[in-house]
Amino acid sequence: MEKNSGFATQQIHVGKLEIPGIAPLATPIFQTSTFEFATTEQGAKRFALEEPGYIYTRLGNPNITKIGQKLAALEHAEAGMAMSSGMGAVTTVLWTALKAGDHLLADDALYGCTFSFFTHGLTRYGVEVTLVDFSDIEKVREAIRPNTKVFYFETPTNPNLKIIDIEAVAKLAHETCPEAKVIVDNTFATPYLQRPLDLGADVVIHSATKYLNGHGDVIAGMAAGKADFIQECTLFGLKDMTGAVLGPFEAYLIDRGLKTLDIRVKKHCENAMKVAKFLEGHPMVKRVIYPGLESHPRHDVAKKQMRNGFGGIVTFELNATREESAEFTNSLKLCTIAVSLGDAETLIEHPATMTHSTYTPEALEEAGIGVSMLRISVGLEDAEDIIADLDTCLNALKK
Repeated sequence: MEKNSGFATQQIHVGKLEIPGIAPLATPIFQTSTFEFATTEQGAKRFALEEPGYIYTRLGNPNITKIGQKLAALEHAEAGMAMSSGMGAVTTVLWTALKAGDHLLADDALYGCTFSFFTHGLTRYGVEVTLVDFSDIEKVREAIRPNTKVFYFETPTNPNLKIIDIEAVAKLAHETCPEAKVIVDNTFATPYLQRPLDLGADVVIHSATKYLNGHGDVIAGMAAGKADFIQECTLFGLKDMTGAVLGPFEAYLIDRGLKTLDIRVKKHCENAMKVAKFLEGHPMVKRVIYPGLESHPRHDVAKKQMRNGFGGIVTFELNATREESAEFTNSLKLCTIAVSLGDAETLIEHPATMTHSTYTPEALEEAGIGVSMLRISVGLEDAEDIIADLDTCLNALKK
C-alpha cells in the first residue's frame, strides 16, 4: 500500500500481517500470553532489544501492534500504541512524560477521571498541577512556569464542547518551554476530523472505547507520537508503571471497528448537526453547544482545525429545573441513558452527576459545566427518529 494512500484505504489496510503459507483476509486473534523462542540466544537478544520479535503479550502482541500502526498512520504519527482503557492511555503517557518536581498545565474542562488523576493522583507524587481555560491563550501564558513539562487539553472538551486552538497552544508551548510536550486528547474528534500532530502537538491520546471501536463492546485507550517517546511509554509507562495491557481480542475488535471509522463518523456528524439545529429552535431549550453551529463562540476555530465535520456530541441545557430535566431524560424512549459515546446507539447523560461527578461544585462552575447540562452522543439511527424522541419529551415537559 502506498504511504500517501487515502484515509479510508489506510484505516482498512495499514498493518496487514503476512503469515507464510497462510493468507487470511482478516487478521487472526493471537490469543496467547507468551511466544516461543527458537533458541536461548534468540530470547536473550529480544529481551535486550537487539532483535525484533515478540516475547510476552504484556510487552507486545501482533493484534496490538497492528492497531498501533493503524492509529499512527491515521494521526500522521511515527508510532502508536494501545492500552486497556482510555485512562490507561492517559496515565501511561503522563507517568512517562512527568516526574516529581515537574509542572503539568492543563485545561480546566477535562473528562472526570482525567481531572481526578491530575488533581488527586499526580499531586500526591510531587507533580505540580495547574488548571486554566486553554481557550484563553493569555491565561495559558500566565500560568507557565520554568518547570512546565506538559501542556494537556481536550478539544472539543468533555462535556461542554469548548474548542481550543491547537496550533496556538502548541506554538506558545514550544516557544516558551522547548522540552515540554503538548498532549491532546482527540477522542471526540477522531483523526478523521482532526489531526493535532499536524497542528504542532507532540502526542495524541484516545479513549478507543469510543469512536475508534465504535460498537460499545470494548474498553481501550491509544496514543500516538514520535517513535522514541512511544517506545518509552511502552517500555516504562506501560510495562513498569501502569500495566494497562490491552488483550488481543479487544485489539481485534478495534481493528474491525477502524475499518469503517470514516463512514461512521460522517453519519454521526450529519445526525448531530440535525439534532443541534432542532434543539436550537425548540422553545424548551435554553442553550445548545455544538461546534458546527454558528452560535458556538469558537465556531471559526472549529472550522479551521476540524476538517470533515464537527463531531457527534451535542450538549444542551433546558429552560427547566434540575428535576424537570431529569424527568425529560427519564421519559426518552430511543435515546438511552448511559455514559460513554461514539456508539451506534444514541446515548444521553447528566455530566455533573455522572462522568464529571469527581468535580467539586466550584470546579464545575469554573469549567463551565452547568448542573442542568445534558450531553447527547448522537448515534447512527435515522436522525428523524432521534429528533422525534426528543421532540415528544420536550413537548410533554412544556405542558
